[in-house]
This record gives sequence, C-alpha cells and structure tokens, in this order.
Amino acid sequence: MRLNTKPENSKRNSEIKTIDPVRPDQQVIAQAADIVKNGGIVIFPTRTLYGMGANAYNENAVNRVFCAKQRTADKPLSVLVASIDAVVALAADIPDAALRLMRNFWPGRLTIVFSARPEVFSGLTAGTGKIGIRVPAHPVAVCLVESLNCPLTATSANISGHVGASRVTALPEMFLGQADLVLDAGKLNGGIGSTVVDVTVHPPVILREGAVSANELFDVLD
Repeated sequence: MRLNTKPENSKRNSEIKTIDPVRPDQQVIAQAADIVKNGGIVIFPTRTLYGMGANAYNENAVNRVFCAKQRTADKPLSVLVASIDAVVALAADIPDAALRLMRNFWPGRLTIVFSARPEVFSGLTAGTGKIGIRVPAHPVAVCLVESLNCPLTATSANISGHVGASRVTALPEMFLGQADLVLDAGKLNGGIGSTVVDVTVHPPVILREGAVSANELFDVLD
C-alpha cells in the first residue's frame, strides 16, 4: 500500500478533554477508545511526551497518522499493547531474551523489536518485517490500551523531524486539527525516550539507548 503523506484538511475541530493523569475518567477513556475502534485518531499522554494513537490494525487509520505527521513510508511505527500476553498477536517469534526483557522492564521505558507476524500491516513495519512493541506506563495510556481490542500506534504527536510536545499547548494548531480527540493530562515529565532493542537477532542489538541503560540490559541478558 502506498501511503499518502499529504496532511488532511487542518480545519477539523479536534475535541480537547482534560483528564486526570493519575485517575483517568473512565467515561473519557471509553470515548477515546470508541474513536480509535472506529478508525479515528487520539492524542494522548505517555511517560515523556504526547503520542498519536490509532488502531494499528486499521490501514486507513495508520495512513492518517502518517499523513498527520508528514512521515515517510520508510519509517515504521511502533505500537502499544496492554500486556506481555498481547505480544503473541503481533510477534512471529518471542525468544527467551525478549521474555526476560519484558518481565524486567515493562511497563514503559523499553521498546522491543520483534519479527512481525505475516498478517501485520506492512505500513506499520515499513516493509522491514519487524515491529516495535511496548507496554505503556502512563496511567492514561494504560487505561486507553486496556480499553481496546487492538494495539495502539505509539508514535509521538509531532511533525516528523520536529521535537515532541510535553504539553498540549505546545502542539501546533494545524497538527491538533488532524486528531479527533485530544486527552490533555497537563504538562508531562519530558526527558529521554524509551530504549529500543532488536530481539530478531542473537544476541539482541540496542538500536537506541534511552531510559534503560545498556548496562541494565546486559545485566538481564547475561
């Protein structure tokens, strides 16, 4: 599938809802989940920055994320899932090293790159046959993912190549217009993003060192 990377009409009026970052309103979460299930886009808080969430099984929704971010089709999108058990629906193989990493560092802080199952939409993997997966740590993201029956795209809410936003007010109005709902949990902590580890090779390879240090990973893998 060829992705259209031209942004849609930016005059869509996004609904912005304030949400408690510790005890999220379940009615607001349910509204966000319904939007995602129906192919919409939700901007939501993660541990460090705001993210852009869509149903990772819905090709049109994923395409909308690429369009909104003006992201080229050769850059894969990682996804959020509710639990370790949910990984089996996306990963073709779960090596022992991956199990150790998930049990020690999830939720949050670590994105693990697996071999994708053949049915995973190639737009997510950018044709690499690999998919990055993480269980979120922020309470709002946790509640949202747990309310879905699908993985959620985990990309930052920004134009590709631009810095991410730790508060909704820092997002450009044009970009906000690409979402159907924005969950405003106030200012986030910011800081360093997740570490990314590829477990499709042996031994696993660190693609990006972030919130989990190389030494922490080696201690677990050794």
